Amino acid sequence: MRLLYRVQPGVRPARSARMLDEVDVEEVLRRLAAAHPGRSPGAKGPKGQPDAFRSCIACMLSAQSLDRNTAAATRNLFALARTPRAMLALDEERMVQAIRPCGLYNMKARNIRAFCAALLERHGGTVPDTREGLMALPGIGRKCADIVLSFTFGHDVIAVDTHVHRVANRIGLADARTADATAQQLDQHIPVWAKRDGHFWLIQHGKTICVARRPRCSICPVRDLCLWLQTGGAAAAGQAGINNG
Repeated sequence: MRLLYRVQPGVRPARSARMLDEVDVEEVLRRLAAAHPGRSPGAKGPKGQPDAFRSCIACMLSAQSLDRNTAAATRNLFALARTPRAMLALDEERMVQAIRPCGLYNMKARNIRAFCAALLERHGGTVPDTREGLMALPGIGRKCADIVLSFTFGHDVIAVDTHVHRVANRIGLADARTADATAQQLDQHIPVWAKRDGHFWLIQHGKTICVARRPRCSICPVRDLCLWLQTGGAAAAGQAGINNG
């Protein structure tokens, strides 16, 4: 295994050194591709919405919300309005009540109204299909922008959620403290061929093997390359008894 920077034996490397080189990055991705199904033909997101506008709204509602609560909020809201103009025509209290199941409803209602107003003013109501255009709109961060770009517009980008962030930083595909920084590093370091399905491989790996609390290291297809195991994770895993599958 090759690190991007030389590390003294037995010394945990600094955060800037905890990344695999491009050869090992390629090998990790090829193994994950072989182990996980990737993007399915009917993949829809976020939350199965049929157009870019509703995908943006659903993504905004999903922040710090369980999937079932987000589904209830989107169902309630889209029963009342499905376009930017229709959203702005809604009474604010009615919108708040519709999205109450997903939590943070007052803030999310304000963000939705600001998003709709800006979308109409800057783009005539049409959702832009670039990361820069999306992130310039109120309420749309890097994660939401990349999800919409990937699922709705079919761009080859790796959207970073909590699973992708965890897995990428454990293995050594990224070395970042935030999901946005992880997304930027993956965009720079992941080869083009892996960007279409990379999100799916990483999220599937994070849900089935590299889980948050008890990673199943003994059956991990990239355990010999994983920097988390090589720089301290192995000892932690052994102490917790989590290397036995």
